[in-house]
Amino acid sequence: MHSLNSLTEQTQYYIDLEQKFGAHNYHPIPVVLNRGKGVFVWDVEDKKYYDFLSGYSAVNQGHCHPRIIAALTEQAQKLTLTSRAFHSSLLGEYEQMITSYFGYDKVLPMNTGVEAGETAIKLARRWGYKVKGIEANQAKIIFATGNFWGRTLAAISSSTDPSSYENFGPFMPGFELIAYNDLNALASALQDKNVAGFMFEPIQGEAGVVVPDEGYLKGVRDLCTQYNVLMIADEIQTGLARTGKMLACDHENVRPDMLILGKALSGGVLPISAVLADDEIMLTIQPGEHGSTYGGNPLACAVAMTALQVIKDEKMEDNAEAMGILFREEIKKLNSPFIELIRGKGLLNAIVMKHKNPDASWALCLSLKENGLLAKPTHGDKIRFAPPLIINRDQILEAVRIIEKSLATL
Repeated sequence: MHSLNSLTEQTQYYIDLEQKFGAHNYHPIPVVLNRGKGVFVWDVEDKKYYDFLSGYSAVNQGHCHPRIIAALTEQAQKLTLTSRAFHSSLLGEYEQMITSYFGYDKVLPMNTGVEAGETAIKLARRWGYKVKGIEANQAKIIFATGNFWGRTLAAISSSTDPSSYENFGPFMPGFELIAYNDLNALASALQDKNVAGFMFEPIQGEAGVVVPDEGYLKGVRDLCTQYNVLMIADEIQTGLARTGKMLACDHENVRPDMLILGKALSGGVLPISAVLADDEIMLTIQPGEHGSTYGGNPLACAVAMTALQVIKDEKMEDNAEAMGILFREEIKKLNSPFIELIRGKGLLNAIVMKHKNPDASWALCLSLKENGLLAKPTHGDKIRFAPPLIINRDQILEAVRIIEKSLATL
């Protein structure tokens, strides 16, 4: 058995290595993880934690889901990559499965979420020129304030967060911002005939789980239809059963013109993303005009098909819905003076902190870590709580007790 000191030294050793040899572009909670199973992760000192971040909703199916890992290891021993210079036996099968799963004509497979966002914008611009008839180089894409879809130059060009965009200019032209959850602002912006698309999150994740008013999604759909503008739903974090429906757009039964998926599309095993759309949009891009070496690779196809099947087979939508309601009710019951607000849908939830100390959220997350639960603050005073979708009632109740105990240390 290690002494406590050597355990702390062990953790510090790994943290120091990262600090010395890695770029300083993250500020992690000081825990060093080396194992995960289901809703739990373990650190190098073998302490067990509830994972209430789920890799920003990439591990919806739980850490190292046996079926997903089996698909990964089986395919990894056969063929991992061909590039799109050649066909593979799995790509067509995956494309057939995912398009029928979500009800679109076509899919364009990519790897990371931000790549899928870039792909959607390129498609929207091309559609704008070829189908809508926008004059060359005049296409505009509208975004909502508070959005987050990555940190490429295009993504930060649409950002309202100074830590994303400051000292990284010049920025991508053709992007415009309007207030989130404001249908009047959208109606006004869409009167510009050069607008090709409106790209938005049905619930804003990174902004602190901002849930729009009832009817917002339907209103967006109606306005986009009325003004012949593409409704582009960024469901990278909200999709794949996270909010209690397969897609967050399903809460209002609306179908976006373009659907962007990522994160849990692989169950957290490797980067897999996708853009889904119908032929009128997708077929505006021809050979050589967009692609990715790893996009649609055989390993990704095998993993994604299994990851999608697991969500359905294990009824994760229903569990996310029920456990989310339970979680919010139990947090409300705590009546903590430090919680100003709890908001969310399904198992995508956040608390807004009320405390005179601006670092209270960070302090709470450190206390949560000590007590066996991992979460991370976002935008200062907010903490996201998003466990894997396989979490059960007893585990939710235990997690809420940990939150209660940790709040008491503030």
